[in-house]
Amino acid sequence: MENLEFLKLIGSRRSCRAYLNKPVDKKDLQAILEAGMAAPSAMGAQDAFIVAVTKPELTAKLRRMNAQVMGTDTDPYYGAPVIVLVFASRTNKNGVQDGSCILENMMLAAHALGLGSCWINRENEMFDTEEGRELMRGMGLPEGLAGVGAIALGYAAKEPSPRKPRKEGYSRIIE
Repeated sequence: MENLEFLKLIGSRRSCRAYLNKPVDKKDLQAILEAGMAAPSAMGAQDAFIVAVTKPELTAKLRRMNAQVMGTDTDPYYGAPVIVLVFASRTNKNGVQDGSCILENMMLAAHALGLGSCWINRENEMFDTEEGRELMRGMGLPEGLAGVGAIALGYAAKEPSPRKPRKEGYSRIIE
């Protein structure tokens, strides 16, 4: 990919908030997870854990838990067939930053593969409950993790909204 193509890819990625009820190809999902694993990690610690959930019973539980944190009964993951969770050690002072890099890499990879994604919050609150800790144990994760965030992932059911104009003074160069 040429540099300009990559910059165009970054500039054209949008959050997807409506998904088709269609499974994501396992090869594409694996490529997206590998993009997450390629993200930088402070001191090379690779402290994060990435969990892709496709099992309908478990995605339903995640939807309910996230909606409960929001105080709503709507689906915070917008019907996406895949929910990708990112966790980091509670004691890692760079866990949120490392996890954020992972999430962004995966969203860009999804876009490059023709899939939609949307960053979802509230995983810290979801997994800071007894139900959340039990769920993490059921996923084979070690104790002491915090939810950093998630992405809803799947095939877009509609075109995302166009990018809003960037605000004046959003970036600057100081020479």
